[in-house]
Formats: sequence, structure tokens, C-alpha cells
Amino acid sequence: MSEDELRALVERFWHTLYVERDLDAVGSLFALDGWYTDVPIDDGGATGPAQVAARLRIGFEPVQSFDHEIHRLIVDGDTAITEHTETWHFDDETTVALPFVSVQVVRDGEFVLWKDYSNMNTLLEGAPEWWITHIMSQPPLAELAEPGTPIDAGGAA
Repeated sequence: MSEDELRALVERFWHTLYVERDLDAVGSLFALDGWYTDVPIDDGGATGPAQVAARLRIGFEPVQSFDHEIHRLIVDGDTAITEHTETWHFDDETTVALPFVSVQVVRDGEFVLWKDYSNMNTLLEGAPEWWITHIMSQPPLAELAEPGTPIDAGGAA
């Protein structure tokens, strides 16, 4: 994959995540052993399409909408680094802007790594209590989807 093709894939990834909000489509972009983690959260991350979609669903589904601004997108070989800000519009009253950096690696057209680096306290301190309660009440990710399971196999809950 050329660097221009990788750049286009990453831009499509962010559009699918924040504009279309199609979490299964985002998960489907991952290899079966592709791994996603929020580095500040020590929870083991998510492996494979179904787990990635399930993990995103936990935090994203109850949120009213998102704005997303890419500040820089740097591509080198199979790696893309995005400096960006996602603005969480939890409801009509609560909005939090979260600046962060994402590192993604793509092989054979599939994401094999996605690591987000942010100050998670920015999000947690600004989020409404109902969202925190929702996040904390979720079962372990392994109960929502098996690692390494494709979306079309019914792996996502």
C-alpha cells in the first residue's frame, strides 16, 4: 500500500468512526489479530474486528454526537500518526474536547495496531455522571466479543 493509499484509508477510518458512527465498519477494518488500546487505560485493549467494535460501542453509543478535527496526519511506510481532537457532545448540556495522538499500523490493507495516547482525565473529569456509570457497569470486553472474531461471525454483541 502506498503512503497516499494509507493516508486515504486513515482519513476514511476517522470519517467512518466520527461522522458515520458505524462501529462495525470500523471494526471490520482490523485484521483478526489487530489490536486497539487506549494507552492510559490498563485493560488489555481489544483484539480483532468484533472486540474493537464492541469496545468502541461501550463509550460511543450513548454519546449524542462527535466533532473531529485532524491537526496533523503523518504517514511513514505502514504507519500513520494522527494528532487530533475529538469533541464529545454527550448531550445538549455537556461537551468535552479531548486532544490526543493515535498511532496506527496497516498491513495488507488491514489495521494491525491502533494506540491512542491522551490525558484520559480530561474526558473523565468533564463527562456526565450517567456516562461514567454506563462505562463502569459494562461487562468485561471478553464477554461482549471473542478476541480475533470477525464482525460477520456474530462476534460483536
